[in-house]
Amino acid sequence: MIIYNKFKYFKMRYQPISNRFFRSNRENFTKQMNENSFAVFYSNDQCPRNGDQYHPFRQNSDFFYLTGIEQEKSILLLAPACPNKKLQEALFLLKTNEILEIWEGHKYTKEEARSTSGIKDIYWLEDFEASLKEVMSYFDNVYLNSNEYIKFFPDVEAREIRLGNTLQLLYPLHKYHRAAPLLSRQRLIKSQQEIDLIKEACAITNKAFRSVLSFTKPGVWEFEVEAEISYEFTRNRAGGHGYAPIVASGKSACVLHYTENDKVCRAGDLLLMDFGAEYANYTADLSRTIPVSGKFSPRQKELYNAVLMVMKEVKKLYIPGNTINEINEKTNELMEKEMIRLELFSKEEVMEQDKNSPLFKKFFMHGTSHFMGLDVHDVGAKHQPLKSGMILTCEPGIYIPEENTGIRIENDILITDGEPTDLMADFPIEVEDIELLMNR
Repeated sequence: MIIYNKFKYFKMRYQPISNRFFRSNRENFTKQMNENSFAVFYSNDQCPRNGDQYHPFRQNSDFFYLTGIEQEKSILLLAPACPNKKLQEALFLLKTNEILEIWEGHKYTKEEARSTSGIKDIYWLEDFEASLKEVMSYFDNVYLNSNEYIKFFPDVEAREIRLGNTLQLLYPLHKYHRAAPLLSRQRLIKSQQEIDLIKEACAITNKAFRSVLSFTKPGVWEFEVEAEISYEFTRNRAGGHGYAPIVASGKSACVLHYTENDKVCRAGDLLLMDFGAEYANYTADLSRTIPVSGKFSPRQKELYNAVLMVMKEVKKLYIPGNTINEINEKTNELMEKEMIRLELFSKEEVMEQDKNSPLFKKFFMHGTSHFMGLDVHDVGAKHQPLKSGMILTCEPGIYIPEENTGIRIENDILITDGEPTDLMADFPIEVEDIELLMNR
């Protein structure tokens, strides 16, 4: 889409988002700050790839949430009590020039940034140091941001950490605070705007899945299936994949984070796919398992329906007050019963098992649910009571390397004040529907 105004034009793949959304996010964040404080947020780095190349730029989720700006080397300053009103809410951007536009293309003008973010006062990066020093003289407390996802341990230092550390060295007498807990509380509850964006990501993902159903047959390669997904994403305005797609046939489906996608899909095998479109930086998260030949064998059907039954039962728990921990416990209980029925082990063996290493863990070793939104594994903790407006996945599975089989079924669930809303309720999921669509 090309957005025109009286100044210039700039392009975006997704439909424009009203800057009221970003203004509201900033207002809600600053209301949580302590008195006598301000906050600084940094955009993501351009990540080096090799030679003189960078990986495609993807904005820091928190920075996008607060500004809507999708450009590197950007800085947001929030100081609502600043005596200088022009620095109460200020955005600092890379200043473009003719050479930069020739080689890298168009960058935000101040007018475009103002229209996108709703921030009145836009400056070039060269003005940041002086502005920061002035704001520092007015306040004792500074909020800095970082990625606090508990299972993420990157080797590469993020820009917000690097520049945040530099700031603390330059101004060691100030008190520094974490912005992440404030933003996490905010981002956990999705606004209607966010719900609509995730619904669009789900709709695009649905189109890709249906395309895959008609495309898959013995002899195609996993990467060809991935290409079919990517094609549907691109032609429907997705920014790409919300995470590295898993297209795993046969025994590869028993590798939980398999992303090589380089094997041939063979007759009689199952194909496990885990993928989701990213639309306006919000992601969907889908898992489906289909028969490469277009028809489940009796054993495959039995295993698939066992997982599907568990999923349908567990979805009922996605109501306010419950937690992910409780959902996981119920899923484990149901999966254990199904595994006994499927003769993977017996009741007697369960009675004698090591309680610290239960038998079901051999065949179902991951959790059932995680929060999602701007990140596929979004902010939020397993012990937090669910509230209306949260969106989580529901994804039981069963993995049996000895049977060359891995099955996972996953939908995205919106918590409401009443019954949970399955955002993927119109996706093919029943054995009969999958087989019908594959054999048209």
